[in-house]
Amino acid sequence: MIRILDDLDLLDRSLKVVRNDRYLFIPIKEKPSKWQLEVIEKEVSEFEICIHSFQRYAKPAKSILDILEDKLPPHLLACLPRSIDFVGDIAILEIPEELEDYKTLIGEAVMNVFKRVRSVLAKSSAVTGVYRVRSYEVVAGSENTETVHREYGCSYLLDPRKVYFSPRLSYEHYRIASQVVEGETIVDMFAGVGPFSILIAKLHRNVRVYAIDINPDAIGYLEKNLRINRVEDKVIPILGDAREIIQTRLRNVADRVIMNLPEKAIEYIDVACIALKPSDGIIHYYGFEDGSYALEKAEAKVIEGIVKAGRIFDKVLSSRIVKEVAPYRWQIAIDVKVDGCRIV
Repeated sequence: MIRILDDLDLLDRSLKVVRNDRYLFIPIKEKPSKWQLEVIEKEVSEFEICIHSFQRYAKPAKSILDILEDKLPPHLLACLPRSIDFVGDIAILEIPEELEDYKTLIGEAVMNVFKRVRSVLAKSSAVTGVYRVRSYEVVAGSENTETVHREYGCSYLLDPRKVYFSPRLSYEHYRIASQVVEGETIVDMFAGVGPFSILIAKLHRNVRVYAIDINPDAIGYLEKNLRINRVEDKVIPILGDAREIIQTRLRNVADRVIMNLPEKAIEYIDVACIALKPSDGIIHYYGFEDGSYALEKAEAKVIEGIVKAGRIFDKVLSSRIVKEVAPYRWQIAIDVKVDGCRIV
């Protein structure tokens, strides 16, 4: 239960766990949401949410600002990174140009505050190239950046310097996996190390997932992760370009297609339509959009792509902003139901 609550960012680490003869009382930050309760109930069948008194730890953890306030010039303290991504025991952050000379100090401060962190990586490029990887610099800790990331009861072996992985999509992985119906066939067009595919296979007994990726390192880690999570019988890893693979091997097989390639997903809408069964199916689309009315603009692009591909657009099941990736630029998630082919 402690591991699950930690994965869901519900565990309150400032308070001590309490036990008596019958119960273990675990402090949480807030009342779990509906989807968080669903995750907990799948893993732990018997629990209660109640009011209880907890003791605080005597020395609350220092912040990075506390550690660095007497080591950096005062005018630079406001530039310190406000957000850190944690992938397994690796911390990833973006260090502004004005703090370049202090990056080692910042990395050491991160390791001082977050004791489980083994390496601190600073982003040194955007996500680029066919393999969707970015460059990182190790600013503190170990040069070995292979790690195991855990979420929703799944474990993912990966190296962020070799493959694309975003812990900020954790909820999206669960949101899509929870919509899958028993007996479905899913095509994960840009599978990476398997966070969508493996969670789907974990949560459902009778599914088949075709997990495609063009990055050999990603497929290598995916194959290992299938064994780690014991879902080799449900997920089929395929190395190659999604367009070529679907056109030659996976036409009209899918009840559901996942398109987690926000930089270029719109260019693959036609291929997603080819992968869907002739009757109908669902596309989970991820893309980037700028400016005002971002959701409306993204929906219009997806609908236009479906119609151009010769399929009948049924309806938008849901659309949401996943995260802001730059000022006035958002990552969008759109779920679309597609019907059969248009008759010309």
